[in-house]
Amino acid sequence: MATMELTKPQKVADAIKPPVTSIGIIGWMRVNLFDGWFNSILSLIVLYLLSMTLPSFIKWAFINSSWFTTSDQCKAGSGACWSVITANIRFITFGFYPHQLQWRPLLAMIILVLLLFFSQNRKHWRKSLAYAWLLGLFSMGLLLKGGLGLEVVDSDNWGGLPLTLLLSVFGLTAAYPIGVMLALGRQSRMPIIKSFSVVYIELIRGVPLISMLFMSSVVFPLFLPEGVTLNKILRAQVAIILFTAAYIAEVVRGGLQGMNKGQYEAAESLGLNYFQAMRLIILPQALKIVIPPSMGILISAFKDTSLVVIIALYDLLKTTQTTLSDPKWMGFSAEAYFFVALVYFVCCYAMSNYSRRLEKELDTGH
Repeated sequence: MATMELTKPQKVADAIKPPVTSIGIIGWMRVNLFDGWFNSILSLIVLYLLSMTLPSFIKWAFINSSWFTTSDQCKAGSGACWSVITANIRFITFGFYPHQLQWRPLLAMIILVLLLFFSQNRKHWRKSLAYAWLLGLFSMGLLLKGGLGLEVVDSDNWGGLPLTLLLSVFGLTAAYPIGVMLALGRQSRMPIIKSFSVVYIELIRGVPLISMLFMSSVVFPLFLPEGVTLNKILRAQVAIILFTAAYIAEVVRGGLQGMNKGQYEAAESLGLNYFQAMRLIILPQALKIVIPPSMGILISAFKDTSLVVIIALYDLLKTTQTTLSDPKWMGFSAEAYFFVALVYFVCCYAMSNYSRRLEKELDTGH
């Protein structure tokens, strides 16, 4: 009987539903949009602006738009001309890569996306994943370049989205460990290593990426022996890596300085040498601390890869600009650049979303 009497209030409490204003859409709006008079006024202003602009944008972008028409039909219409994308999608995506061989860069991009998707789960971080990446990199290089029975395609014909992914993914992947080593070098007690790290970081951070791309494309070949040339894509890739590594180094250095001195003392008390202490105790904690700023720099570097257009590399932005130089499609730059912006947004959002999830998994707040 006592047990039944104790559970009766619980049943009554379970039967009472929370107020409608605190759950569902209404509850969300109350907490996020109308929490106080100031937020309420801002929300009403934003809603008013959206009501003034959103209907006309939807009408232009979707209702009156053209998707699979000619340029002349687009000019006669009143909506967006998405045909500039659909009619030139293969050139925008693959650039001057031979038309009949474009299945190869497409397959290479699919392999890269699958590897990235599989690698985002920390449970898969094993030796088998490293072997999968090595096999994937070899396959992608073979598909893009050719060989072993595949027709050889010169790298000057690489372009579009595969080139953008190549410069960004491999550039950011290589820049991070270099940045970590530079951060450790800047805190080193060895004068030569510390001086080199300081000079390198400050020098690189003091010049824009555009100047480094120009140097890699124009100035650097002047120092090579006669008859020796380096691939233009490789030179741009190295410039992006060296530039991004300097910024990563400063972020990681901030994480190292934020570590409690007790962590260093604990490592010494365990008899660990410098490399063991950094690998097992200091770096794992410091890198967790700097996940948000590191991801911010990587996202910025990913967007900065579009600057390679100034050295005549036909990345996604350059192929889009070339499409718009065709007299048939002049005047539809808004639609073309909107498409490019959407591609960059999807990639950057995926990176930031993974960063938030990684922070939660590593529990960096505690």
